[in-house]
Amino acid sequence: MLPQEHADLPDLLAEGARQALFSELPEARRRLSPRGLDSWLRGADALHRMGRGEEAVTAWIGSVPGLARELGKDMIADMATACMGFASRTSGAVITRIIETAPLAAQRLGDAALFASYLRFLEHVLARAPRAMRPMLDQLSELLGVLTLGGLRRWADWGIEAYRTDYVGLEAYFSLTSEASRAVLKSERKGVVLVDVQRRLGMYLRALWGRDFMLVPTAGDFESRTGLRPYVAEFQLHLPDALDDWNGIAGLDLYRAQAAHLAAHLDALRAPIPAEGLSALELACVGLIEDARAEARAIARFPNLRALWGRFHSETGTGMAGQFDRIARALIRPDEPAEDDLSSWVRAEFDRIDLDRAEDARTLGLALANRLFGQPYSAHRDIPSCPYRCDNRVLWEYEEIDWGKSASAQPEQVRKHVSVTEMVNEVEVETAGDDAQEIWVQSSEFFDDDGTTFNAREGKEPLAPPVLYEEFDHTIQMVRPAWATVREARAKLGDPTEADHILDTHRRTTERLRHLLDAMRPQGVQRIRKLEDGDEIDINAAVAAAIDTRLKRQPDPRVMMRALRHTRDTAVMVLLDLSESTNDPAPGGQTVLDLTQAACLLLSEAINSVGDSFAIHGFCSDGRHNVFYNRFKDFDQPWGTQSKARIMGAQGRLSTRMGAAIRHATAHLGKVRSNRKLMLVLTDGEPADIDMRDPFYLRHDTRHAVEAARRQGIIPFCLTLDPAADTYAQRIFGTRNVRVLDRVERLPERLPQLYAALTK
Repeated sequence: MLPQEHADLPDLLAEGARQALFSELPEARRRLSPRGLDSWLRGADALHRMGRGEEAVTAWIGSVPGLARELGKDMIADMATACMGFASRTSGAVITRIIETAPLAAQRLGDAALFASYLRFLEHVLARAPRAMRPMLDQLSELLGVLTLGGLRRWADWGIEAYRTDYVGLEAYFSLTSEASRAVLKSERKGVVLVDVQRRLGMYLRALWGRDFMLVPTAGDFESRTGLRPYVAEFQLHLPDALDDWNGIAGLDLYRAQAAHLAAHLDALRAPIPAEGLSALELACVGLIEDARAEARAIARFPNLRALWGRFHSETGTGMAGQFDRIARALIRPDEPAEDDLSSWVRAEFDRIDLDRAEDARTLGLALANRLFGQPYSAHRDIPSCPYRCDNRVLWEYEEIDWGKSASAQPEQVRKHVSVTEMVNEVEVETAGDDAQEIWVQSSEFFDDDGTTFNAREGKEPLAPPVLYEEFDHTIQMVRPAWATVREARAKLGDPTEADHILDTHRRTTERLRHLLDAMRPQGVQRIRKLEDGDEIDINAAVAAAIDTRLKRQPDPRVMMRALRHTRDTAVMVLLDLSESTNDPAPGGQTVLDLTQAACLLLSEAINSVGDSFAIHGFCSDGRHNVFYNRFKDFDQPWGTQSKARIMGAQGRLSTRMGAAIRHATAHLGKVRSNRKLMLVLTDGEPADIDMRDPFYLRHDTRHAVEAARRQGIIPFCLTLDPAADTYAQRIFGTRNVRVLDRVERLPERLPQLYAALTK
C-alpha cells in the first residue's frame, strides 16, 4: 500500500509502469527510509508528468532503489533533479538509458560525491554533443572499467572536439568502434582503479591494525607532485580513484603505502594539534616530523613497512622541497648516511624523542622551522616528492566560530515550582508563552474548564537535562565520547478508553495466555528434605533415624531439610521504536504503531498479573544531537489508567538511532535492584538516522551498546517486524536473541508469548 500522499500515483501510470511499481514497492519499503521512499515516488510522478514516455518512469522505478543501495538514500533526490534538467536537452530514450545505467556508474565510482560529479559530466556532454550520449551510455561498462571519472571526461572532450560536426565519426568514436577512440582510451587508462582493489586494501589494513577503515575514492586525477594527495577526513581514508605505476613500482604497492600511511596517522594521533599562530613553514616542518613519528611507530610493530615506504623516497626536488626529501630519507632509512648536516641533526634529535608523545614531534618540527627560517618557501610549490604521503589535514585543529551564538539569543527558559498561594497572589498571567524567561508551575495539578492543567500549558514542553552518550565508530574501531545527545520529553496523553477497548477486543488472546501466566506465578515456600546439611532438622527423618539406632540398624544420616522461597525477581524494560515508519499501514487497516500499542497493552497486563517489575519506554531521533526519549511507564509506577493513556498517546516520527536509546535504557535499568534484567527491543527496521549515510555505522554502534548492556548483567532481546532483519539483527543482538515476526498483525499475540518464554 502506498503512502496516502501518493495513493493516486498508480492511476496515473501506464500498465507497464504500474506493474513495475507494485513489483518493486515491497523491496523499496524495506530498503528505503520514509524520506527515501517519498523521493522515489515523487521522482516517478515527476517523470510521468514530464511527458518523455513511460519507459523513463519504468526505468526509474526499477533502477533507483539499486542506486540508493550503492550510495545512500539521499542520492535519489539529486538523481531526480538531474533528470529534470536533462529533459530540456534530450529525448526520453536517452533519459531512460541514463537512469538504467545509474546503478552501474554508482557501483564503479563507489562514492556519492563522485556520482554527483558524474551527473554534472553528463550535463556537460549533453550541452556540447547530445548525439554522443546514447552510444557512450551503451559502452559505459567498458569505459568505467578502465577509466576514472577524470579520464572519462578527457576522453569525451577529445571526441567532441574532433567530431563536433562529423556525426558519423562522433557516433563511431563514442561507440568505441574507431581507432582514434581506442587510442585515446588506452592513453587515458590508469594502471589500478581503487574500486577494483578496495576490498583487498581493506583486508590489508585490517590484518595490520586489527580494525576496519572506510576507504573512499576521490577524484582528482592523482599526480605525485601537483595533483590531489590522499587525506583523512571524518575518519575516512580518501584515496585517489586510480593510480599509475610509479618509477617501476606497481600502482597496487603505491595504494598499500598510501593506505598504511593514513592508517598510521590515525593510530598515532591522540588529539589534533592546534594550528593557530603557526606559519606555513612551521606547519610543513611539524607535519614532516609527525609523518616520520607515525611511520616509526608503525615500523616498530610491523618492520616490513620500512621496505614498503622506503622505495618511494628515491627522488629529490628542488629548493625547500628537496630539503624536505633529504630529511624524510634520513628518517625512513636510519642505516644509510645522511645527505647533509641538517638531515643528520634532525635524525639525531628524532632518535631522542618519545614516539608516543605528539608534543615532542611538534617541538622538533618548530626547531627545524627555526633553522630553515629565512629561506624561500611556498606551500604550493615546495611539495615533497614522496608520492604516498598525505596532505596532513588530519593533524591540525583550527578555531571555529560558533555562528549560532549571538547577543540576541534568548536565554534558556527556567521552570520554577511554587505553591498555590504564590501562584494565585503573584502571577498576573496564568499562562506563559515560549518567549518567557521564567515560568511558574505548581506541584499540585490545577485543572481548567476544558479538562487540561495549567502546568501542561505553561511555557515550552518541559525536557529533562540532555544526557550525552558515546558512540562507536566502526571505521576507526574507536569510541567517540559524548557524541549523541538523548533528550527525555514528557509523554503525551491519549485516550485511556481506547486502551480498554483494545483489551476487550483481544480478550480471547488474554484468556489463552491466562493458563501460561498462572503457571509462572511464584509457588511460595518449598521444603527440600533428606539433606545431610540443611537449615533445620526434619523431625520425621530424625525420629526414623533414632528408631533405626535403637534397633541396631544403620540410620539414614539425611535428617536435615532446607526451605526454598520461590519468588520472581525479574525486571523487564520494553523499548519501543517510534520512528516514522511505524505509521506505515499493516494488514487489517491498522498501522504498525496501532499494533505496537495493542501489543504493549496486552504485555503490560501479562507482566502485571505475574508481578514482575516492568517499564515501557520509547524513542525516535533527529540526528545525533536530538535522540528523543519517552517514558510511558517506569518501574516504580503502578500499571493503571495514566500509563495506558501515555501508551495511547505515543506518536511515530523521525528516525531510529537505536544505540543511544539502548544506552539510555541501560542506565535506567541499571538503577533497578533485580537478579534478572531483560531489555525487550521492539522495532520495525534497521538503525538509521538522517545524518548518517553509512548503513553499517549505526549497526555497529547498536551492537556495541548491546554488548555494553550485557556486561552490566542485562539480557537484550529484539523482536523485529522487518522480514529482511536476518542480515543485520542477528549480528547486533546475537543469533538466539532475535525473533523475526513475518506477520505483523500477530504482534499483539506474539509479544506476550515471547515474554512468557523468556522469563520462565
